[in-house]
Amino acid sequence: MNYIHETTVAGRKMQIKFGNLGMLSDAAILVSYGDTVILTNANASENPREGIDFFPLSVEYEERLYAVGKIPGGFIKREGKPSEKAILHGRAVDRPIRPLFPKGYRNDVQVVCTVVSVENDNLPEILAINAASTALCLSSIPFTTPVGAVQVGLIDGEFIINPNSKQREESSLALTVCATKDRVMMIEAGGDEIPEDVMINAISFGFEECKKIVAFQEEAMRLYGKPKKTPVLYKVDEEIEKDVREFSLELIKSGMYITDKDERNTAMDAVKKQINEHFKEKYPDNMSDVNDVVYRMQKEIVRNMLFNEKRRPDGRRFDEIRSIGCDVDILPRTHGTGLFTRGLTQVMTVATLGAIGDVQILDGIGEEESKRYMHHYNFPSYSVGEVRPLRGPGRREIGHGALAERALEPLIPSEEEFPYTIRLVSEVLSSNGSTSQAAVCGSTLALLAAGVPIKRPAAGIAMGLITSEDLSQEEVLTDIQGIEDFFGDMDFKVAGTEVGITSIQVDTKIAGLSSDCIKTAIYNAKKARLVILDKIKECIPQTREEVSLYAPKTATIQIDPDKIRDVIGTGGKVINKIIADTGVKIDIKDDGRIFVSSSDSIGVKQALKIIEGLTKEVKAGEIYLGKVTKIAQFGAFVEILPSKEGLVHISKLDVNRVNKVEDIVSVGDEILVKVTEIDNQGRINLSRKDAILDSEENKQQQE
Repeated sequence: MNYIHETTVAGRKMQIKFGNLGMLSDAAILVSYGDTVILTNANASENPREGIDFFPLSVEYEERLYAVGKIPGGFIKREGKPSEKAILHGRAVDRPIRPLFPKGYRNDVQVVCTVVSVENDNLPEILAINAASTALCLSSIPFTTPVGAVQVGLIDGEFIINPNSKQREESSLALTVCATKDRVMMIEAGGDEIPEDVMINAISFGFEECKKIVAFQEEAMRLYGKPKKTPVLYKVDEEIEKDVREFSLELIKSGMYITDKDERNTAMDAVKKQINEHFKEKYPDNMSDVNDVVYRMQKEIVRNMLFNEKRRPDGRRFDEIRSIGCDVDILPRTHGTGLFTRGLTQVMTVATLGAIGDVQILDGIGEEESKRYMHHYNFPSYSVGEVRPLRGPGRREIGHGALAERALEPLIPSEEEFPYTIRLVSEVLSSNGSTSQAAVCGSTLALLAAGVPIKRPAAGIAMGLITSEDLSQEEVLTDIQGIEDFFGDMDFKVAGTEVGITSIQVDTKIAGLSSDCIKTAIYNAKKARLVILDKIKECIPQTREEVSLYAPKTATIQIDPDKIRDVIGTGGKVINKIIADTGVKIDIKDDGRIFVSSSDSIGVKQALKIIEGLTKEVKAGEIYLGKVTKIAQFGAFVEILPSKEGLVHISKLDVNRVNKVEDIVSVGDEILVKVTEIDNQGRINLSRKDAILDSEENKQQQE
C-alpha cells in the first residue's frame, strides 16, 4: 500500500511517500519539498556489534547528477567518491540525530539519503535532515525523538524561512537550525558580520518553525510508524563496575587533578597501566568493560570538577582564554604565512595567490560551478603526539576546512578588487582543542601578510558546556581545551570580526541546547573574539600594501565582449602568440574582463599593451605611431595597431612631392600617421603629410 503524508513549510508543500518502494529496507521513503526529492533508507543490524565501545551510526548523503539533468564529466561517466559538499551535508545529517539514540545502543545503523531530484529554490541538504529523521521515526529502529531542520535567511532586516535561490543571493545570512520540539540540536551559520542579537533572534525564529516539522513527523510516526524494537543496550556487569570503582577512584582522581596536560597524560597512562595489571587476571575476558568503567569515571571526575567544584582542569576561570601567540612570515618563499598559538593548540596557515584561471571547478548538483577562494585543513597524527599512517583528508578535515572557509568568505575582496585566486592551507602543528577556530585566526594572519585586502580581520573561539543529568543546570565554558571537549556536552564554535558573526557551528552530545545556553555562548564568544583580534592587530595591524615578491603579478582590462574574438583569434592563434611572446597567463570572462598574470610585471604590461591595441577602435582624425609593413609603387602599408593596417598613398607620404616611396620610408620604419578616412568597407586611409602638418601647427601655437 502506498501512503502519503503532507504538510506546508514556508508556503511550500513537504510530502512523504512510502509503502511501495524499497520493500526490504526497514524504512524507505521519498520526501519531497517542491521539486526537490530525496530517497531515504534506514536500516539497522539485528544484533549489537561485538567488541566496540561506540555507537556505529553511518550516515551517507549520495548525490546523483541526474537530479539536475547532468551527465558526469570525465571518461567514466558515473558518480565517483562523494564531493566535499556531499561529505559536509552527510555530517550535517549525522550530528543532530546521533545524540538522540539510546545510550549503550551498539547495533549498526545506516541512513542513506540519495538526492534524486533538485529544484534550486529548495535545498536538498536541509530536506535530507528532515528525511533522515522521518525515516528513522517510521522504522522499527529505537529512535523516537524527531528533529526538524530549516534554513533562515535575512533580507532588509526580515527573517525568511527556507529562502529560494534569488533570496539566498540577496540574504546576508545562511543559517541552518535543527531542533527537537524542546531544544536546539544543531546550528550551522554563515553570515556577513551578523550582530549577536540578530543571530540569536534568527536562531529562535528557525526553532519555532522546526517545532512544526517535528509535529508533522510525530503525527506520521503515530499513524504509520512500525512498532519499535526493544534495544539491547550495552551495560557493564555490576560486580565488575563496583570492583573497578572501588580500586580505581582515588588513583584516577590523583591523575585527573593534575593541571599540566602533559603531566596529567603521563600520570593517567601510569594509572591505566596499574588498573589493567590489577584486573587482567581476574577479568581476562572483560578488559573492555574495565576500560569502559575507567573512561566513565574520568568523565564523571572532570564533570564534577567543572560543575560542582567550579574549576577547570587547567585552573582557568570559566570565561578565561588561554595564552595567545601570533606571528607572520614564518616561511621565506610562500606568499603569506600566519602562525597562531592558543595554549597548546597551534596552527600554521599558508596563503597562496594564483591566477584567476586557477579556480577550482565544481562538478556537482549545486548552483556553484567554481570556487575562487578555498581553504584546506590538515590534521596530521603528530599534532596529538601519536604515530599513525598519513592518509588523505577525512570527513573531519573536510568539515573543519569548510568551517574556516565559511568564516572568512564574507571578508574576501571581490575579483574586481583583487584579481587573484586564493588558497589557504592550515597545518595543525599541535592540537589541544578548537583547531578549526585556530585555523580561522591563522588564516587571518596569513591573508594580511599576503597583502589580501580583506574587509576586516576575523577570529574564532570554541565554547563548551557542562550540564546536569536532567539538563536543568548548565555551565558554559570559554575556549575549551581537548579534555573539556572530550568529556563535555557541547562544541559551540563562533567566528567573526569586531562588527559581527561570520560563522557558527554547533555540535552537542546531549538532547539539545536551551535558549539561555545559546545566548550565553554567543555573547561570551564575542568577548573572547575581541581579545584575540587585539592580539592579531598587535602582530600585523593591517593588510600589507603589496603582495609578496614571489606572488604572480596581475592586471585586469575590460573590453567590449564583441572584441573577445579579436583577442583569441582563429583557433586561438592570437592569444597563444601573446602568451608565447610575453610569458603571461590570460583568462577571459564572457563579460569582456581579461585577467593577465605573470611572475614578471614587464610581461604583464606588454600583454596589456597588445590587448589594448587589438581591441582599440581606430578613429578618423587621430594620429598613431605606426610601423611600415610593406612597400608598393603607389604607397606604403603601415600597421597602426595590432592587426590593424592602413595605406599611406605616395601623395600623402610627405609635405613635398615624392617620386619614389623608398625615398621616404623603408619596411620596419616607425612613422607618425594620421587617419584621414575609414571607408564603408573598413579600409583605413592614412597620411604622413597631415601628421607632419598637424605637428608643425601645434608647435607654432605653443611658441
